[in-house]
Amino acid sequence: MGLGLVNGLPAHILLVHVVVVLAPLAALALIVCACFPRAARRAGLALPVLALAVLVSVPLTTHTGEWLEHHVERDPLIRRHTELGDGLLPWVLGLFVLATAVWWVQRRASATPPAPAAAGWARSTPLRAVAVVLALLIGAGTLVQVYRIGDSGARAAWHDGFSATAHPGQRR
Repeated sequence: MGLGLVNGLPAHILLVHVVVVLAPLAALALIVCACFPRAARRAGLALPVLALAVLVSVPLTTHTGEWLEHHVERDPLIRRHTELGDGLLPWVLGLFVLATAVWWVQRRASATPPAPAAAGWARSTPLRAVAVVLALLIGAGTLVQVYRIGDSGARAAWHDGFSATAHPGQRR
């Protein structure tokens, strides 16, 4: 894959914004849809499609990040950022699998005729409880990992790039 520059800027700088926006959005949507079946019904196919978009964007972003890493000076902060970035793919893979499962279970539940209230509730409670717990774990893990990656990337990019005090003559 030869995606390195876009309009003279490293593609990683542009693609990272897709991940920073879509991954937390997908994580929060998964948590909401797992906790509230009505939300899962309303989200429909949008939930797994959103998770798929994140799943596709993460390898593209890490690939362009590796390209960028080879085009800047070696730095321990960049190495740390790269290591953290490589750790996001398992989280978003889990996000996609669970989002697809939540969508599929909700779709099947909507397609079958309603069972008696007690039988339907007893049958769905353990499955829903597992989905909620997994959604909370995977969603929180994704959010934390995206934060850690973003923080390390900002530190790598800006650690020597600004002054804590304003330059004389600069307007406030």
